[in-house]
Amino acid sequence: MIATIEKEVEYTRHMIGRDKLSPLVMDAMATVPRDAFVPANLKSRAFDNGPLPIGHGQTISQPYIVALMTDLLELRPEHTVLEVGTGSGYQSAILSQLCKTVYSMEVIGELNHDAAAHLAQLGYDNVITCTGNGYEGWPEHAPYDGIIVTAAAPYIPEALIDQLRPGGRMVIPLGAPYSYQELALINKDEQGNVEKRSILGVAFVPLVNQQPSQGSQESNA
Repeated sequence: MIATIEKEVEYTRHMIGRDKLSPLVMDAMATVPRDAFVPANLKSRAFDNGPLPIGHGQTISQPYIVALMTDLLELRPEHTVLEVGTGSGYQSAILSQLCKTVYSMEVIGELNHDAAAHLAQLGYDNVITCTGNGYEGWPEHAPYDGIIVTAAAPYIPEALIDQLRPGGRMVIPLGAPYSYQELALINKDEQGNVEKRSILGVAFVPLVNQQPSQGSQESNA
């Protein structure tokens, strides 16, 4: 899997603006067991460089995209991160290796419950999860040094921009379902000005803008 990610980086280097990803990101990708986050019947495909279904119409993202999105955040050990779209918890676990605290929210209550329990079982104890609408963000713990959105939105939610710390970065897929989507990097400077840069074309499930399927609940993984 690691060798495949490195080849993808080489192939897309002109689009992503880098020849290689951070060694710390690659170490996290090598350390976190992706096979622990996929359904039992798909474990033989866990290290393929592609997305896999995890139920409820959701997926665990392609390893290269997980690594790239993580790298674009340029995290430091003292940072706090908001993840919108917990899903299986795999991206949360990767982030947890690179920053102080990950706050991760998921609109599907059952997925949030299962991911939180799984992350706790595996020892990723600096991930805190909740069930909630990602378009609204998680203001209680803002501002965040980084925000990562793991589903495609038709626009950048204003609440997420507001919750991003000056000097922070957001990575978000933008576009409608089943049409062209772009992975966008959002930079917010110290004066609060926002700049968007398109990285490359992607394909994500849509970011759902509705009340969560269960009441909001916060849990430490």
